[in-house]
Amino acid sequence: MCRYNEPARTGRLHGWMCTFNGGARGRPGHVPSSVVPNANEETSALSQVQHRAVSELLRVAPVADDLARRFREAGFSLALVGGSVRDALLGRLGNDLDFTTDARPEDVLKIVRPWADSVWEVGIAFGTVGAQKDGYQIEVTTYRSEAYDRTSRKPEVSYGDSIEEDLVRRDFTVNAMAVALPEKEFIDPHGGLRDLAARVLRTPGTPEESFSDDPLRMMRAARFAAQLDFEVAPEVVLAMRDMAGRIEIVSAERVREELNKLMLSTCPRKGLTLLVDTGLADHVVPELPALRLESDEHHRHKDVYEHTLIVLEQAIALEEDGPDLTLRLAALLHDIGKPRTRRFEKDGRVSFHHHEVVGAKMTKKRMTALKYSNELVKDVSRLVELHLRFHGYGTGEWTDSAVRRYVRDAGPLLGRLHKLTRSDCTTRNKRKAAALSRAYDGLEGRIAQLQEQEELDAIRPDLDGNQIMGILGVGPGPAVGRAYRHMLELRLENGPMEYDDAVAALKVWWAKQG
Repeated sequence: MCRYNEPARTGRLHGWMCTFNGGARGRPGHVPSSVVPNANEETSALSQVQHRAVSELLRVAPVADDLARRFREAGFSLALVGGSVRDALLGRLGNDLDFTTDARPEDVLKIVRPWADSVWEVGIAFGTVGAQKDGYQIEVTTYRSEAYDRTSRKPEVSYGDSIEEDLVRRDFTVNAMAVALPEKEFIDPHGGLRDLAARVLRTPGTPEESFSDDPLRMMRAARFAAQLDFEVAPEVVLAMRDMAGRIEIVSAERVREELNKLMLSTCPRKGLTLLVDTGLADHVVPELPALRLESDEHHRHKDVYEHTLIVLEQAIALEEDGPDLTLRLAALLHDIGKPRTRRFEKDGRVSFHHHEVVGAKMTKKRMTALKYSNELVKDVSRLVELHLRFHGYGTGEWTDSAVRRYVRDAGPLLGRLHKLTRSDCTTRNKRKAAALSRAYDGLEGRIAQLQEQEELDAIRPDLDGNQIMGILGVGPGPAVGRAYRHMLELRLENGPMEYDDAVAALKVWWAKQG
């Protein structure tokens, strides 16, 4: 079953439905070519996404159809919706399934509780019931509409009575499609399939109305551009520019989560560039657009903004176990101290002395404002602070003591520091790049050698606190702490000591304390 209406006003395809299984006239899984009125390359592109959707939906059908039948028996409707439909059409539907229904949350609970393996109500205030069934993570949300007033940081939620009303409130047309279950009737009132095939992000209504309802959708535009490698429609970009300041009404936590999804995407550069170009970054991460330093013919220096994006891409290329948010944030923020420390020297050079120290403080402040966890703030700030330490290594003349301190200061971040330091080389001079790479190879070799000899990952003084108290004849207190730190410095400076030598060194230090 297929039908569509194409308004002459826009020339875009709106308001059409299609039964995926082809009914009595087609074999199971067949998508009729009459879904798309133009039998050309556009038809081919749309047919490809439709066929991908068929196989994806057939895979989840046992769980989805079973749940849909239970809703129907209770007198309600159920549809797969939003990102789940989009991902099915892209051939990337995972085990997270989003549904929408006309049932109110209390009715959803009555239907889902006897059926699911587990149920949670964390989002029930917003009309969402979560569940797990046979390895699928499921969310069922009542038809709704939501909007911000001019001062609230949280949306006002009201329930709707039709799926069309629910779809029009969604952020982008590619997320405003649904598949009614169990009959698998495809519902696309806003031309989402056409936009999906064209790989473009548009809003169901005007972007101004959409972003007024929820300003976070501007961040989502950048995130989906990065995740899906889609282009953002010109009218959407224009609205983002005009309304960028509206993002400040949204809570820091929600902004942070969108930024995280963008950073963990396959192409964060694309999303970050959109944030900067539209002015959204001025309100979210103002330190990023500030890296676009002006340079004149007398004071030429590397484009810090472009350098930062390259470092981020190179750090991503070095990831071994999937996306690493700590590493990616450190790469993004590693040079944010440069604008504040830029100096024009008498010889025409530009310097950024101690920008890593300033940048670490700025990183801590920005991440704290975005409500990141204390642990993540600490780790990213530490990487920013340490990212230049290697350049003191020069051509390899570091002492064993310096290597030990490098390992001690990096601690559990050493692996990430290796990746960040290597990524920070963006010179086009091949000889210089090769020399830096060899130097860091040498440093890593020195670290590996000392780790094998001395267990650098767990550097401790040769005497512990109890031994120090016994040798000095003192109880717990500040003096023991000072003695412990002195013995740790000796360990870092000289390497492991024999017990008797350590005792002698402690007694010499203690005698000097009076």
